Amino acid sequence: MKKENNTMEWIELDGSRGEGGGQILRTALSLSMVTGIPFAIEGIRAGRKKPGLLRQHLTAVQAAAAVCGAEVEGAAPGSQRLRFKPGPVRGGDYFHAIGSAGSCTLVLQTVLPALWFADGPSTLRISGGTHNPAAPPADFLIRTWQPLLLRMGVTLDIQLQRHGFYPAGGGEMLASTEPVAAWRPLHLNSRGDLRRQSAVGVVAGVPAEVAKREMQRAASQLGVLDEELRVLPSNEGPGNVLLLVLEYAEMTEVISACGERGVPAETVADRAAREARLFRDSGVPVGEHLADQLLLPMALAGQGSFTTHALSSHLMTNCKVIEAFLPVRFAFEEVEKRMRVSLA
Repeated sequence: MKKENNTMEWIELDGSRGEGGGQILRTALSLSMVTGIPFAIEGIRAGRKKPGLLRQHLTAVQAAAAVCGAEVEGAAPGSQRLRFKPGPVRGGDYFHAIGSAGSCTLVLQTVLPALWFADGPSTLRISGGTHNPAAPPADFLIRTWQPLLLRMGVTLDIQLQRHGFYPAGGGEMLASTEPVAAWRPLHLNSRGDLRRQSAVGVVAGVPAEVAKREMQRAASQLGVLDEELRVLPSNEGPGNVLLLVLEYAEMTEVISACGERGVPAETVADRAAREARLFRDSGVPVGEHLADQLLLPMALAGQGSFTTHALSSHLMTNCKVIEAFLPVRFAFEEVEKRMRVSLA
């Protein structure tokens, strides 16, 4: 996959195009490391209220640079321009601290694809936010994303070492991985029967009654749920998250809602239950968030397909970035009011 060419042209990216968020940068970092192609991006996160690089984006850049010895220009808080010239990806043990509640999961998802092409095994430890309302929670990576990657031939073990809630952070995740020996295509176009649905109420430095109310409320809307209460040490908080886990024969979906100061537990539960009900009723195996996160590994495998409910602007923007780095093209087909995404 790696291209050796010192005269290689740089890929120029406009960070304001499409959904205009941090995913453009993260995907570019991943694929620049994998392919060896340097890139320059302007208008980073131009579509957000606070444009430019935040701490979690800076950490992703720094972590990417560390694993491949990249030459980087523009890596500063608030910067909307970045130049990234990668070197060879090296396996090893890496640790990076975001220093806020910025998402550990998004940093992991940026760097892990490169380590699948490294010269040896690696561990990647990230501290920061593990349950951030603006990013997939750690549980989503562990229960939804990771099992599908294992089916694709990836060796990966992701562990949640310590919870970190918004706004304090302080959580930690650890991922162990190895170079992929042989990729296997993933075709995820059905999800099979629903085998179990459960609610996990997590609190740290917050009364357990809050999580109990959330789970009871979710059950009143979704039907019978297996309930699990997790009371963490108070020094991991304050924080609260409700996780709704839908286990199907072919995949597992994890939906979350983070508690907020002044927001009733019932309101938090309603938010998660509404999303869970929509996913359950859709009949598709791949929800909006997972769809976006399967694109890159599917492209690295060179083939695959999945079915989702609709094509988000996030997904379409990600496709364009991937196609800029790799010799692949995505195809989209409507089948019975659902969208099938595949590699053409």
